[in-house]
Amino acid sequence: MSVLPELRYPTVTELVSAARALAAHRPGVCTLRQVGVSRAGRPLHLLSVGRARRAVLVVAGAHANEPTGSCTLLALARRVLAERELRDGMSWHFLLCADPDGASLHVTPAPRSLFDYHLGFFRPAGPEQPEWAPSVLPPDRLPPETLALTGVIDELRPYLQVTLHGTDLGGSWVQLTKDVPGLAEPFAKSAAELHIPVETGASDAAGWPASGPGVHVMPAPGIGPAYPSLPDDARHSTWFHAHRYGGMTAVVEVPMWASDLVDDPAPHPAPAAAIGRLARRLQRDALEVTRVLDGALPRLAGLDGPLLRAAKWGLELVPGLASDLVHTPPADRTMAYVGSVDAFVRRVPLRAAAMLLRVLRGTDDRAAKQLEELVGTWSDAFAERFRARWVPLENQVEHQSRTVVAAALHARERAL
Repeated sequence: MSVLPELRYPTVTELVSAARALAAHRPGVCTLRQVGVSRAGRPLHLLSVGRARRAVLVVAGAHANEPTGSCTLLALARRVLAERELRDGMSWHFLLCADPDGASLHVTPAPRSLFDYHLGFFRPAGPEQPEWAPSVLPPDRLPPETLALTGVIDELRPYLQVTLHGTDLGGSWVQLTKDVPGLAEPFAKSAAELHIPVETGASDAAGWPASGPGVHVMPAPGIGPAYPSLPDDARHSTWFHAHRYGGMTAVVEVPMWASDLVDDPAPHPAPAAAIGRLARRLQRDALEVTRVLDGALPRLAGLDGPLLRAAKWGLELVPGLASDLVHTPPADRTMAYVGSVDAFVRRVPLRAAAMLLRVLRGTDDRAAKQLEELVGTWSDAFAERFRARWVPLENQVEHQSRTVVAAALHARERAL
């Protein structure tokens, strides 16, 4: 049975090869099959372990720039095969990569710094992301990756879908579409043992109630989002597709670089003023990237690739997001939340600059040099501000795996 090289992120081809080896090694328990194709014709594969009707679906690769989930998925599959009790009345199903086209564009060999990470960065525009597409597109325009994912959910009717996500710099947190009583304790214990901070004020879950530190439960329908201008809404994403069968979704986030600044629950002395300053910096930084883009547009005539679309889409979010930050009362008044917003507004222009840099190399070398300097300066400032420390890949994978297993076992008790 082939074993992936240690301490690096596998390619989709390596993932499929490892899954095929697992299925060949345990044919009575394990199967691998194709469940769809991407827009570019790449296959989407599902690895299944066990045949019980009560199912857990684990999804990796929904965001190309969050590579840890692919390692976690294989670790989980091997653990489920090794521990018979995890298959007691349960089957496990692993969607190896929800967006193989995106994975082919994001390059994460073995990043030594945030600058290295951003030099190969790719994250699609919202309408091209498999999980988020239903929140921004009509049903007749959904990409095939989304249809493959929802088709798997329709077939399996999982009591729990777990989608493996990650953050470049920050802490770990969980988002739940329904509460899972008892999950907060093993989640916190695992994070503490592995020296991973818990992101108690995650901006991704701004305004959501918490069932424990870092465990956020989606608010009831009718409660408006913390950032009204952002086009995507989790309640219209594929996370909610399992609800039609009585199931739910857990989103498990783990950081590549950790920061102890994101788990400080102390009250911020002036959160609105601090966030106002962050909004102004967001506008200023985005304007720098936009100026480079505008100057390069004559040399980009006829180009409309995914990197350019994603960079433009990110920049288009900035005016509305900055207005939300200034005019909407802070969803949380803690130091952790203000820190999470700080990280969020650094990412938007930084990611746009990084993707535009990749577009302009060889097309407009002068503009590319400007962007490379911005990406380097902003990456270094991000790491310095948050005192970034690398989380060993084995710790990222172990924490995410433990949290998935805990969620599956606690949610099963809820579903019985």
